[in-house]
Amino acid sequence: MSPIVERFIDERGVNGAGLIVVDRDDGIVDEEYWGEFGPDRVSLIASSSKMITAGVLLRLQDDGLLDIDAPVAAVVDWGAGNPTIMPAQLLSNSSGLVGLFPDPAYGPYVCQFLAAGTLRDCAASIFSTPNDDADIVAPDTEFRYGGAQWQVAGAVAEVASGKPWAQLIDEIYVQPCGLETLAYNNHFTQPGAPSFDYPTAFAADPSTLQPTDNPNMEGGVYIAPPDYAELLLMHLRGGRCGDTQVLSQAALDRMHADRIGPTYGADAGPGTGYGMGWWIDRASGRIRDPGAYGSVPWLDLEDGYGAYLVIEADSETGAELAQQLFDVIEKAVKAN
Repeated sequence: MSPIVERFIDERGVNGAGLIVVDRDDGIVDEEYWGEFGPDRVSLIASSSKMITAGVLLRLQDDGLLDIDAPVAAVVDWGAGNPTIMPAQLLSNSSGLVGLFPDPAYGPYVCQFLAAGTLRDCAASIFSTPNDDADIVAPDTEFRYGGAQWQVAGAVAEVASGKPWAQLIDEIYVQPCGLETLAYNNHFTQPGAPSFDYPTAFAADPSTLQPTDNPNMEGGVYIAPPDYAELLLMHLRGGRCGDTQVLSQAALDRMHADRIGPTYGADAGPGTGYGMGWWIDRASGRIRDPGAYGSVPWLDLEDGYGAYLVIEADSETGAELAQQLFDVIEKAVKAN
């Protein structure tokens, strides 16, 4: 694997890469870094945040605090703005609200990218605005990736639990899994207009970001590679971190299963489905949660292994490198 990554980062001129391979039974089986990367390097991972966010709502369902198949309106008063939308639809990009494309900076939802304000106020604004009426469609009729629906999901979790998002992350993931670096922020407009280029000024230092009560739910995570690897192992080990049940197997099954195909016949791309936070390759069964900055976590649930690739560039570059590694890692894992 190392020659592939070394050649790639030299050709592309990126500042380095990290790669961790995990096995259900053996834990971390390979861990390598190149360039500026090392085990302590904290990176912003954009949409590789989604499976982490989705897991919070599934945990609240495990705890009996939330029904992801009941309307948002059952949890929050402002849910009446879109009375039929359910959290399961928010988490599968199926709510009918405007997604990230073709206009990531869609005016009525711009609060999703602002560090100012609160998560709940932002979500209430998104769900209640009449300015999106001409642009939304009925839930479970169209796959619309990303965007403000994830901000709504986070606010629903805060209200259902009675806890701020940072506390939920600490209690659900950080403490049980012994994580040292996982946290959320809202970096997209720090400073300036919304941007999806990697913010090099971050420089692996979370203190460069201002504190926020409106963390970005779909893309606001920063984390070091070993901590993300622990989350992948939790997904492979029936939802457990050590002796703690973080997520039930039923919750994992919901997240990992293609929802959009069976529910309304949609595709997330050629041969691709979508669960809750995870893209599903319908041919291989591989599931992924790639990010706009080039991070690519993936799992092979049948064979019990996964990997986390992280770079600080863009989604196309990360996807191209991951594509070169999929088969190599599979062969290496099966050989052992």
